[in-house]
Amino acid sequence: MIQTSKTLINEPYLIDQAKLNAEAFRPLYDHYYKTIFLFVLHRVGEKELCADLTSQVFLKALQNIKRYQYKGLPFSAWLYRIAINEINDFFRSQAKQRYVAIEEAQLQALHSELTEEFSLEHLQVRLEELLQRLEPDELHLLELRFFESRPFKEVAAILNISEVYAKVKTYRTLEKLKKYFVGKA
Repeated sequence: MIQTSKTLINEPYLIDQAKLNAEAFRPLYDHYYKTIFLFVLHRVGEKELCADLTSQVFLKALQNIKRYQYKGLPFSAWLYRIAINEINDFFRSQAKQRYVAIEEAQLQALHSELTEEFSLEHLQVRLEELLQRLEPDELHLLELRFFESRPFKEVAAILNISEVYAKVKTYRTLEKLKKYFVGKA
């Protein structure tokens, strides 16, 4: 069940209805638009581009809703997966540098995983540089897990990997960041 501004909605029922009638997709769109918009904005950094990509996410979701199958995860996990694909497609087609926005609270969450201590400002600049060196799948994994505070099960579903692999890859990516951070890589 999801809560909109006016009513409580049974998500699985609404998805089933949207499979039969595109108009029934509207409450899902209304409920998830802001969340997906912010997710995309955080990765691309430009509002106009973000609006375009978010529109593509929901257009693809609507076009493919009949193929959606409930697997015990929120509908948003499927939308995030589409959003990641759209972002990756955009960056591949534009060969544009990735944008990584880090807020102080997010920085502090990762700070506990890193071994050296610096001022937050210095650490933020250094971490942004290091995050740019990660592969896109590693960056998505860290963003979802630490910046979006998603559970491993949902991260795995969004990235289309197993939950165990999501945990292993998170550990390896953090170790890679630590090596970059102390200059051993």
